[in-house]
Amino acid sequence: MLEFVNVSKSFWTGKQRKIILDQASFRVEIGHSVGILAQNGTGKTTIINMMAGLEKPDEGRIIRTSRISFPLGFMGGVVSKHTGTENARYIARLYGLDPDYVEAFCRYLTGIDEYFDMAVGTYSAGMRARFSFALMLALEFDIYLIDEGMPGTTDVEFNRKAGSILQDRLQSSTVIIVSHQANILEKYCRSAAVLRHGKLVMFDTLEEAKQLYDYETQS
Repeated sequence: MLEFVNVSKSFWTGKQRKIILDQASFRVEIGHSVGILAQNGTGKTTIINMMAGLEKPDEGRIIRTSRISFPLGFMGGVVSKHTGTENARYIARLYGLDPDYVEAFCRYLTGIDEYFDMAVGTYSAGMRARFSFALMLALEFDIYLIDEGMPGTTDVEFNRKAGSILQDRLQSSTVIIVSHQANILEKYCRSAAVLRHGKLVMFDTLEEAKQLYDYETQS
């Protein structure tokens, strides 16, 4: 379970205070995947980072009683000068997992062949996205955090394998996806929330959330 209790977060932009969340409260239970619709520039990544514990709220409490992933695309803990092999085995040991398994899983899923034995700093953006996503799936969390959908890669085979594994994981775990596009949420979420004016408005169905979101973005 992940719960926000009266959480507030804002930033000073140099000219004014930008409010991300204002006394927001919501709960995500295991087995109930949720999408959050939010326009670009409203603080989507900040919310995901707070869920993961990478950023702290200004006020309120965030309660975590489940294993929550790092956000998709987050490369914290990955050392650029080390190879994919070295990073996968290091992360495995951090989480108390079998390094051989994590390395083999990431090799299979990324499909980057000899590049896996090269420094991560030499990877293209797409390869880094695939490596990050493979690590996240290898660690088997209760709640997966995804900012703007699947990795930005055009590799058809990777997308097929990663999508299949994620769908299988969702049989026993949960995904929270934050995006500005409703179609990204449709594959994984039945319910959703809309971020507006620092509040998260929760809806039982994605369709209801889309109606408010479309009205907000078009008005």
